[in-house]
Amino acid sequence: MDRAFALCICLALSGCTQFPQLDAVVSESAKNAPYPTLAPVDGLLARANASTTDPVAVRGGLAARVAALRARAARLRGPIIEPPVRARMNAALRRHSS
Repeated sequence: MDRAFALCICLALSGCTQFPQLDAVVSESAKNAPYPTLAPVDGLLARANASTTDPVAVRGGLAARVAALRARAARLRGPIIEPPVRARMNAALRRHSS
């Protein structure tokens, strides 16, 4: 219990430290620069809503990609070394180990 308390105290004290190297990262011109102007999002929303992407085509493309990835995963789940090759390797090991 004492160790946990000491750890909590150390963590709490480390949160009070100053980080001067982070303050030095911001240049003087950035510190004195005016705030950026806010732009209306209506134009961005209009462009996003006017997208020419066909959802059916996107869904079909994703379905094909999912099928290809599942087929690849199934191939990767197979044995790395085919059983006949593994049998030959084991036979060679048995011959040379005795």
